Amino acid sequence: MAIQVPNMKTQKSLLKTYILWLIGGIYGLHHFYLGRDFQAFVWWTTLGGYGGWLLDLVNIPRYVRDTNEDQTHLKELGIKMRQNKKPPFSLNRFTGMLAVGYTWASLVSSAIPNDEVWGLNVKFLNWLVPLAASLGVWAVGNIGREKGGLKWPLLAAYVSYPIRYFYYDKTVWITIMVLAAALVFDSYSKEWRRTPQQKRHVAKRLAVFGVCATLYLSLWASSLYFNDTFTDADGVRIPIYQALKQVVYGEWWTDVKQFGFDVYQFVQHHGWYELWKQVVELCDPQDEQNAYQVLGVGPDASQQEITRRWRQLSRENHPDKAAKDLRAATEKFMEIQQAYEILSVGKHRRFSRNKRDNSVSDGPIHM
Repeated sequence: MAIQVPNMKTQKSLLKTYILWLIGGIYGLHHFYLGRDFQAFVWWTTLGGYGGWLLDLVNIPRYVRDTNEDQTHLKELGIKMRQNKKPPFSLNRFTGMLAVGYTWASLVSSAIPNDEVWGLNVKFLNWLVPLAASLGVWAVGNIGREKGGLKWPLLAAYVSYPIRYFYYDKTVWITIMVLAAALVFDSYSKEWRRTPQQKRHVAKRLAVFGVCATLYLSLWASSLYFNDTFTDADGVRIPIYQALKQVVYGEWWTDVKQFGFDVYQFVQHHGWYELWKQVVELCDPQDEQNAYQVLGVGPDASQQEITRRWRQLSRENHPDKAAKDLRAATEKFMEIQQAYEILSVGKHRRFSRNKRDNSVSDGPIHM
């Protein structure tokens, strides 16, 4: 059977393909440009086909010729098709089937919650794992000039799926299931793609790609949310979803909501300017930091220590003791007085605030 060639076709640029490979090769950007959507999605889900994007550096010229349906390339392909009734065995493609099928099946398996969700046991969703395995095999098998149906690998995956009840190791039964699907696809489903794939508008292709990508990312999100854990300070492993529930419904979130409500109430009564003044006050402005440096005390110094230090520096730097530069001595003396005033007012303000807070500590607690 001859290869059908369309009359009109937009030619793809070899240079642009290499540029896209360089920019987003591991995400399959160059394959999407060439219309190889299956391979683009496989590359995207596996971050470059487990290193296959490096081999694209050599294969890109052939991909471009195939997409542009170069006459010389098609003649060579026609000879190969006549010599082989079905595509010959390819170790690279078969390995890709195993890798992608295993990856997708493992992801679906890990995305199914181990615990009940809203009181519902969702373990029955494990029957979707063979579907994911066969889809991975089928996707790789339909890249380029080869194609095949989903029926046989899907049947093989479901037939071999019960092995999981005898071999509990997930890596073992998923590997056996994917291997069965790949062998059946290569033996019974694989055939030549003799007619070019139907050309679709780029918007439709992006929509399909987006739906598939969203589904794939949703599986990752489910896996992390329901089944991933982290270790707390006590060495206890806590599921992510339980930790998030504690954040949302715990005291911390309640305090945050109450704080937001209090800020809203304050603004309603006093305005934004007063809120800004409060923020500046609470942020410990630079003047107070400089005041500590001028007096030579630390932030933890008591009022008595500040006063004692102020009196000492005032005596040492009094203008009456200045022998030469009276102006500099006066400025230094005034700086000491100002620093003492800033720190004294700040200490008094914080003391009053703490006293006021303690006086209402027995009042109602906002929940």
